[in-house]
Amino acid sequence: MTKIKTAIDIVLKWFLVFILALMTINVLWQVFSRFVLQNPSSFTEELARYTLVWLGILGASYVAGQKMHLAIDLLSMQLKGRPKLYLEIFIQLSILFFSLVVMLIGGFRLVLITLSLNQISAALQVPLGYVYLVVPISGLLIIFYSTYFILEAIKKLKEV
Repeated sequence: MTKIKTAIDIVLKWFLVFILALMTINVLWQVFSRFVLQNPSSFTEELARYTLVWLGILGASYVAGQKMHLAIDLLSMQLKGRPKLYLEIFIQLSILFFSLVVMLIGGFRLVLITLSLNQISAALQVPLGYVYLVVPISGLLIIFYSTYFILEAIKKLKEV
């Protein structure tokens, strides 16, 4: 399972780098076309917005997989041994439940509703359901990471 996590980490990291590079090139083109060519590009603002959404939400799943997300760790810093592992399992179960209900199920419903209503972006002419698809994808990734960390904590509980 560690090999799978490492592979997902690498793919996700490089995909995020690609999105950031795409966003940077897009914004540079937007500035160049607006101020140098005096003919602003019609799609760049929308593409920048959608790539920012993808970067932010997928970045959140990557950060969750690295255990670098925002957390109040006053209690966990005080605990040692089994209580700390039980707290870790509780936290990861909470993250898993939230990701399942809000991001995976809710995000999937959002994508289906948006696609069924045929909502299309103004400049890019892309179905908005594809833009929102990042929410359930990120939810799946966070569920995987939470499951991985729960299994790791259970393994450590058996050792203690």
